[in-house]
Amino acid sequence: MRTKTQRIALASGLAILSMAALAACSSGAATTTPAASAAAGGVDLAAAGCPATVVIQTDWNPEAEHGHLYELLGPDPVVNADQKSVSGPLYSKGAATGVNVEIRSGGPAIGFQTVTSQMYADPDITLGYVTTDEAVQLSADQPTTAVFAPLDKTPLMIMWDPATYPDVKTIADLGKTDAVVRYFGGSAYMEYLISAGILKKENTDGSYDGTPASFVADQGKSGQQGFASAEPYQYQYEVPAWGKPVAYQTLDEAGYPVYASAMSIRSGDKEKLSGCLAALVPVLQQAEVDYFASPDAVNSMILDLVTQFNTGWVYSQGMADYSVKTQVEKGIVGNGDNSTLGDMDAANIQKVIDIDTPIYAAGGKAVKTGLTAVDIATNEFIDTSIGMK
Repeated sequence: MRTKTQRIALASGLAILSMAALAACSSGAATTTPAASAAAGGVDLAAAGCPATVVIQTDWNPEAEHGHLYELLGPDPVVNADQKSVSGPLYSKGAATGVNVEIRSGGPAIGFQTVTSQMYADPDITLGYVTTDEAVQLSADQPTTAVFAPLDKTPLMIMWDPATYPDVKTIADLGKTDAVVRYFGGSAYMEYLISAGILKKENTDGSYDGTPASFVADQGKSGQQGFASAEPYQYQYEVPAWGKPVAYQTLDEAGYPVYASAMSIRSGDKEKLSGCLAALVPVLQQAEVDYFASPDAVNSMILDLVTQFNTGWVYSQGMADYSVKTQVEKGIVGNGDNSTLGDMDAANIQKVIDIDTPIYAAGGKAVKTGLTAVDIATNEFIDTSIGMK
């Protein structure tokens, strides 16, 4: 979920690893595991026309926001620490589906390139995490189509010190103060906040580097971007120089309703993959339901993978637990305004298109002419009967 916002690890503690997870993940080449035959009466993704290995490119290191993917792995997954990937037979509800899955890390593992660029550079990638504004930005040259939204709302947020600003409840409130808000330069959402009058341009600073140093040094006088599912816990419990709560508002709550890390295909592959997607997308939905119903085993695997990949990213048990709890409580994951998990609201997507098209044009990047929501997202493969309880 870190597309275009390279987040550097802030945590100071080491992950506490489960011995079961350490035993379950073996290091080695990640492409040699034979696919198990589909279980009788289960989902047969091979018969549905899926690739022998469904390759999924994420946008960051393993973390709880990606738990729904790691839920797809059965026993004894194979870790390739050099390639920052893990693979094995793809399972659904505890049964083999006849194909393998390979989950690749993003962020530092791909040189902080966009997932879209990776998808177009490597045709073996079946699905990748593409946030709505990235899909808009690259719609003319590298079009993608989202088929499943694991996050109903973006966790991207702006945070501040509630002790310094006790009357600030929203980003707009913060914008009425003299607080400087740091963010990763080039982010379209900041141009939205400025153009909408929510923040003043002169009070924004695009020099944020992902570390807590400036926020801590300012002693609460500044605001900063972050993720609702991570930094509030991190700063209170894992940044000793701060060690207290932060307040925040998400970008979704501030009127920028992107689908973060939407699972997407290259648009030109839609016809070829349609049979596969009709069977696979419900499997992805169910995996997310199953993960949030019982996340502990997968989180142990995530902690183990973080250690084995050794990219400098530090992820703790406390962070994983906080992320799961916050994602559910804040509606970052969930069914939205219906009973279905993973479907997308065309009105939200069109709003992002309308916001971002002039922003990208002003920066010299023209989007696809006449771009609409149906060009970059579809719900046709979603099983409307699958939702979180």
